[in-house]
Amino acid sequence: MRDEVVMIGLIAAVVLIALYWTLLYRGVSLSVFTAVTAVAIAALWAVGILGPVGVTIVAVLFAIPAIAFNVVPLRRNLLTKRLYTVFRKILPEMGQTEKDAIEAGEVWWEGEMFRGRPNWNQLLDFKLTELTAKEQAFLDNETETLCSMIDDWEVNFERKDLPEEVWNYIRGNNFLAMLIPENMGGLGFSAYGQSCVVAKIATRSLTAAVTVMVPNSLGPGELLTHYGTKEQQDRWLPGLASGKELPCFALTGVEVGSDAAQMPDRGIVCKRQIDGEEVLGLSLTFNKRYITLAPVATVMGLAFKLKDPDGLLGDPNTVDYGITCALLPTDTPGVNIGRRHFPGAVFMNGPIHGEDVFVPIDSIIGGKEKAGKGWRMLVECLSAGRGISLPALSTATGKGMYGITSAYSRIRRQFGTEIGNFEGVREGLGVIGGYAYILENVRNLTASAVDHCTPSVVTAMIKYHSTEMMRTVINHAMDIHSGRGIIMGPRNYLAAAYQALPVAITVEGANVMTRSLMIFGQGAIRCHPYVLSEMEAAHSDNFDKGLKDFDKLLFSHIGYTVNRMVRSFTLGITGSRLAKAPVDNEMSDYYKHMERFSAALAFSADLSMGSLGGALKLKESTSARLGDVLSHLYMASATLKAFEVNGPTEEDKVHAQWAMEYHLHEIENAFFEFARNYPIKGLRGVLKAVALPTGRKFAGPSDEINAKLCDQMQAMSLDSAFGKRMSYDIYIGQGENDPTGRLMGAFNKLQEVDAFYGDFLRGVKKGEIAGEVLEDQLADAVANNKLDETQAQKIREYDRLRYDVLLTDDFSKEYLVNPNSEEGRKAEHAEQAELRKVS
Repeated sequence: MRDEVVMIGLIAAVVLIALYWTLLYRGVSLSVFTAVTAVAIAALWAVGILGPVGVTIVAVLFAIPAIAFNVVPLRRNLLTKRLYTVFRKILPEMGQTEKDAIEAGEVWWEGEMFRGRPNWNQLLDFKLTELTAKEQAFLDNETETLCSMIDDWEVNFERKDLPEEVWNYIRGNNFLAMLIPENMGGLGFSAYGQSCVVAKIATRSLTAAVTVMVPNSLGPGELLTHYGTKEQQDRWLPGLASGKELPCFALTGVEVGSDAAQMPDRGIVCKRQIDGEEVLGLSLTFNKRYITLAPVATVMGLAFKLKDPDGLLGDPNTVDYGITCALLPTDTPGVNIGRRHFPGAVFMNGPIHGEDVFVPIDSIIGGKEKAGKGWRMLVECLSAGRGISLPALSTATGKGMYGITSAYSRIRRQFGTEIGNFEGVREGLGVIGGYAYILENVRNLTASAVDHCTPSVVTAMIKYHSTEMMRTVINHAMDIHSGRGIIMGPRNYLAAAYQALPVAITVEGANVMTRSLMIFGQGAIRCHPYVLSEMEAAHSDNFDKGLKDFDKLLFSHIGYTVNRMVRSFTLGITGSRLAKAPVDNEMSDYYKHMERFSAALAFSADLSMGSLGGALKLKESTSARLGDVLSHLYMASATLKAFEVNGPTEEDKVHAQWAMEYHLHEIENAFFEFARNYPIKGLRGVLKAVALPTGRKFAGPSDEINAKLCDQMQAMSLDSAFGKRMSYDIYIGQGENDPTGRLMGAFNKLQEVDAFYGDFLRGVKKGEIAGEVLEDQLADAVANNKLDETQAQKIREYDRLRYDVLLTDDFSKEYLVNPNSEEGRKAEHAEQAELRKVS
């Protein structure tokens, strides 16, 4: 009998544990949880496990917290009021620039990945932007023509500038007005359309790409379009759209980079006598640097701190208005502009100075009503532009290196075989291929998102990760090309991108800041379903209303945190088998694992914010690792989306598997380092148990999958569906005098001889084909019926192209000393042409 009682008790305990675990896993409401508990107590009494005394004790113990937590007015007075009072006191005040940065833009798919239970239909139903007929025509015609006009060696080494005819073509064909609506004289392109144009130009010349990119990313055109008055739009937009006006925007200064709150540039509201009339305006004093297009700009946007000490704007109680944006001609008296910086790429970039520069009050973008609203305007425009321009540059580099490095790895032979067959080379080549595929998917998804909303957190994470991937891709490409990549000259298609790489890394804030402060710092508040609302409630001037809102948010937040903890642990110990995938294909398991990691991120973020509070802002490595998790969840989502849209081609299966194995490996590593180094040692075990209860399972792409990827890269046809997707916005030069044309011409000819060229080389190596030089070897092969004359001629043609690809440039001493001499350039170019004939 005693054994039966014990057994019944154990069964009841197991049932209750399973019941409550299920309730917590599903995330039921407090009222449902309470009702189920009441039913459970009644059931225990009904089956005799609890007697009258026991049920009374349990009921009383249960009733007290049940009433306290479920009767909302009682709960607010007994518990929440005390917590709310403390929270209001300890919550630090948020500066206006920080507040504007957090509130700018919108939360999109990254919010789903942050919150632990992603609604996959939101991703799968989202429609990627497609090029319109007008955008496609512009990409195929004007953009192609622009690329064909550019000699990047001439731009970077000889002129240190774009030729005048290129400048005129850019200005005359609306390249600087892609985002300006058509009814205002611009092209009115989508974000995705702009991205494709910038990407294609970048595969030809980073200098030209930056020149086109910046006015379409952050500049007077965008600010006027979104915030300008009708008078300002009518005055400036036609000239900006036609190219008559060249814009720049002056934001960064000597004393301040990313910390805009410390901006020393000032604008004082005052009155001046102008042509005998009293004019209300601004006295501007500023010192800016790193301003793209400044040396050639005709109109400048300017960010400064506005002060109105005499109340001339109509509010005598406000002196400090904060960051404001104004628009003024660069020939305004007192503006010192025209000198150049010399960044890694030779695009126009330079400083701007001004002291007591007077402009009328209507120079404020948006008019007096926008005084002090400049930082919010800038952050929103930067967020959108960041999602277009830098991913475009990075993707262009990734896809460009994908094509040229895989082609070169087949053309270049060492030790009797193509270097692309060496495992050491394939390690780097696979990374180039995997990253290029990831970058293309992320670029497409993010640009499409910008066409629908203003996703601020997404664009920050993609700025960081896309440019870091670009850094890795270029480094691997340089390693594989070896000496071929370091000798400067017209033949070198790598050096300019390698030299200009730091520009992308540092623009719009150095990557170390973007990763450590922006991604999770903004994402944790914006993506979280409760934190921002709790902060707003705590800052409420109405104590009673704030308390009421805070109470509701707090207890929803507690339930949310417990649910994500239980979900993460449960999915972790079951290998994510309890998660549901929205598709049934090769990617199904990856969806399940991502849901598990999403839940782990939600819990880890909550525990971090709860245990570290405001100190989390200073724990940059901790927040950066959580930001890495969120970023890789988003980037993996882009691959899953692309796989569903494009269909499971053989190339997509291999590339997508490589990408997903890479992302999940990076996520696990980020969680591992996060838990191992968490500032509060007592919580490290909890974090590891919830995020990685069975340890790390993803080791990254295997050698086998990497080898498959490399094989596909080296056999890639631009006529295949996959090849077209990877090259539709890539510029490939034409002819043997073009650096990429020379390489791709040789690669195409290699594919023509592939069927018999390998046998021919093996025959030579084994001594089955005689001859010391190629002509003798071909003659012997034809004579012994190992090749026919047509095949021999094709090998002869390929070998000439192959040798030409391997050559590097050399110059006269006089030319290197003075490359800007027109006469010297012509002489050097003529000599180079003769050398090509000889070789």
